Amino acid sequence: MGYASYEIYRNGEKIQAGYGVEAQCDRPGCSETVARGLDALCGIEPGGDEYGCGKWFCDEHLFMAPDGPGYRCPDCYSNTDDPTLHSPDAMTVTFRPDDRDAKLP
Repeated sequence: MGYASYEIYRNGEKIQAGYGVEAQCDRPGCSETVARGLDALCGIEPGGDEYGCGKWFCDEHLFMAPDGPGYRCPDCYSNTDDPTLHSPDAMTVTFRPDDRDAKLP
């Protein structure tokens, strides 16, 4: 069995999952398309576990887990922490357009 496409039960409903299955981000109001692979999963088990809700989210709505394995959606990240705030040990990278040509004489 491969992981490109398989079926799971979530809330009593059978749904398609796998990195070859495209679906909409599970965050209400978001229309971004995601693949239902482990890289877009909240927690570590499709359908939910002790780490997350088991739904799939786009990059904007999925964050590195502060504790435990996998990633977390904003609701599962923590009830008190904002996952978009920078932690003291986080590295921030800012990309800017290359303006070297503008500085040449």
